[in-house]
Amino acid sequence: MVLTMAMLSCRALPLNVRALYRQRARRRLDALTRAWPYASSMLENTATEQDEFDPRRAARALYWQGWRISSIARHLGIKRATVESWKQRDEWDKATPLERIESCIETRLVALISKPEKEGRDFKEIDLLMRQMKHSAQVQMYEQTGKESDLNPNLQRKDAKRKKGEQNEFSEDQVEKIREAFIDSLFDYQKVWYRQGDRRTRNILKSRQIGATWYFAREALLDALETGRNQIFLSASKAQAHVFKQYIIQFAKEVCGVELRGDPMVLPNGATLYFLGTNARTAQSYHGNFYFDEYFWVPKFKELNKVASGMAMHKQWRKTYFSTPSAMSHSAYPFWDGSHFNRGRDKSKHIHLDVSHSALAQGRMCEDRQWRQIVTVEDAHAAGCNLFDLDELSMEYSAEEYANLLMCQFIDDTASIFKFADLQRCMVDTWEEWEDVKFLALRPFGHRPVWVGYDPALSGDSAGCIVLAPPAVPGGKFRVLAKHQWRGMDFEAQAKSIKEICQQYNVTYMAIDTTGIGAGVHQLVKQFYPAVVPLQYSAEVKGRLVLKGLSVIGAGRLEFDAGWTDLAAAFLAIRKTVTASGRQVTYTAGYSQETGHADLAWACLHAMGNEPLEGGTATNTSILEFST
Repeated sequence: MVLTMAMLSCRALPLNVRALYRQRARRRLDALTRAWPYASSMLENTATEQDEFDPRRAARALYWQGWRISSIARHLGIKRATVESWKQRDEWDKATPLERIESCIETRLVALISKPEKEGRDFKEIDLLMRQMKHSAQVQMYEQTGKESDLNPNLQRKDAKRKKGEQNEFSEDQVEKIREAFIDSLFDYQKVWYRQGDRRTRNILKSRQIGATWYFAREALLDALETGRNQIFLSASKAQAHVFKQYIIQFAKEVCGVELRGDPMVLPNGATLYFLGTNARTAQSYHGNFYFDEYFWVPKFKELNKVASGMAMHKQWRKTYFSTPSAMSHSAYPFWDGSHFNRGRDKSKHIHLDVSHSALAQGRMCEDRQWRQIVTVEDAHAAGCNLFDLDELSMEYSAEEYANLLMCQFIDDTASIFKFADLQRCMVDTWEEWEDVKFLALRPFGHRPVWVGYDPALSGDSAGCIVLAPPAVPGGKFRVLAKHQWRGMDFEAQAKSIKEICQQYNVTYMAIDTTGIGAGVHQLVKQFYPAVVPLQYSAEVKGRLVLKGLSVIGAGRLEFDAGWTDLAAAFLAIRKTVTASGRQVTYTAGYSQETGHADLAWACLHAMGNEPLEGGTATNTSILEFST
């Protein structure tokens, strides 16, 4: 390229001037070689090739080496005015150091390449100069973009890997390890789920704590690795959907040492794993296998299921629904019992499914082409699950609670003080809707005020604690920011946990039930939070708290994460009864390991009780007056 430019530049001169330049170039070749070592071999070649000598380039190279204009003119046999005009026209003084070095490298490189016979050191120098030119090009690119990856190719490769998802890469041996570890970890009822994995639709009603979310997270990862199919996880809230994500990350790391990253999580084979709440707007644009967790607890199930089923409309995708039972009044119940199939169909085509435990305990392909199964805690125990002591559970739970929580019986919310439909309106996707709450921060709610309620269980085995954000204005909404259930912890440990809450939040009100064993926690908390309010339970106190809760929940003024089904169940566990004397109405909840004495609900009511029944507080009233 340089030689061609030299020829064109030389041929642009008049013939008599060209002849003069050639004659003088031969005569002064030796002097120029001593003055300019890097140009010697270049000038030898250009001198022998008569038409390829470019005095203008030679003059520029000498000038950049520090030669004066008059010296350059003498050595090249050119008038000083000519060299000076070249300098002005080509703006030699404005050239950057990088441009001057590049010119020198280019000249030397062309000279070496033009040698007809090369030695080993010539090839080494050519390689060195080529690398220097590459580095020079990187510097120029960095000056234009400011990206460090333009200077460091390793960063470019790392960025490319990240875009392609190669950081989540599994080898064939690792995929086989995943498969082996997955199958070896299954109980017999989970093996049934695995064998039915090719069904278009699986619908499973299950007991609590039998490992369904854990199982389906692992199943989905294996399917994504082996088939490249997308996997979509729907839950009552995005926070709950991320339980799937944590199970998947933990499984990959334990078995293969692979640290999965990304949200969505992209695998090199093209499979993408999405972790979604129940926001239809965010769910409708995806496609793949989907898993719908705790679908009996999500609001507006019919509307959401239209979107969800659309994601798996193609025949290659699979749909899996699994949940613990809530109430028969839930909009998902017709989907479970098959009555949704009859809507809009001729009566001759109606179906009537037997969804009893006896009919579905082993799993069954039903007439609406859904494979259904009911797995109770006793079924799981019989199938090899050694995580439960059934004798202990039957002692801890009342017959009604045992049937609901562990034997997959639906709740009769007609006996509950708080109605399931009202509670459903309180269940929201907090990660999506509460933009001002940073759940993963050290102070999730900043320095804004919160109220704390604590309720000990009757036996001392379980206690509930709620962190509640009060309304900012009269009639505004309460928001449950955090919930805690403590089992097997002594008073000191529970008081320490409450102290940590006070360090994490700006607690302006705290109420503790001091009836019986709650007095011990109260005395310890009072040492670091003197303003704690003791609540001595009585029929009047309980009645006031329940009335406040009915007012707030009935008006849709309470919000908590839709994945917190235990909090909803705790409210549903509160029943109306009478005192031992039979003279007064009171409220109570039978003890259960899952809901305690509805301790989470009572703790929430304790905090909520700081607002008067008429709905105004000193805090939110002052805020309103300040804002106006």
